[in-house]
Amino acid sequence: MDPEQYDAWYRTPRGAWIGESEFRLLHEMLRPEPGASLLDAGCGTGYFTRRFAAAGGRVTGLDRDPAMLAYARAHRAGPEEYLLGDMRELPFPDRSFDYCVSVTALCFVPEERAALAELARVSRRGVALGLLNRRSLLYLQKNRGGSSGAYRGAHWHTAREAHSLFEGLPFADPEIRYAVFLPSGNAAARSVEAWLPARVPLGAFLAAAAAKREAAIR
Repeated sequence: MDPEQYDAWYRTPRGAWIGESEFRLLHEMLRPEPGASLLDAGCGTGYFTRRFAAAGGRVTGLDRDPAMLAYARAHRAGPEEYLLGDMRELPFPDRSFDYCVSVTALCFVPEERAALAELARVSRRGVALGLLNRRSLLYLQKNRGGSSGAYRGAHWHTAREAHSLFEGLPFADPEIRYAVFLPSGNAAARSVEAWLPARVPLGAFLAAAAAKREAAIR
């Protein structure tokens, strides 16, 4: 997908609401302290990288698509950095960052366990993942006859699969929460979002956050 078109979606009323809902949930679960270092793996055009940077983090975005990175670099929110690389083989020493996030990028990586192991290796305190939830209205809408568009080739996860990703890695049990219950983004969807607890397992966005065993996410 063209980077300009991809990022422009976040500036539509629906896209802005979805992006804000997803960022807010991830930030609440990860709770990075001001000035903490953070890697956004599979950052794409840098939407979430910019959001975490604007929230006070020292953020690095990484992606394997040069066109996406070029767009991200041209639209920096501040001093965040953008690097070319593959999340299955991160170009960083062990424990390089306080936190790592990856927002729906893992859904497009067949070797998702290997990628999460790399996030575990380079993080000191914890990791937060944004995944597509198979038990959601969005899955029913977008996966009829096979996913297309931005969802083409995506793996939609269940909560059980999300838990299994962390098994055998140096993490505490992951916390699972949800957002974007009605993906239309209209007034009814926003009312439902405000009313439903984030633990109701029906949101299109499945967020999983876990602390490293030798650390605790405050």
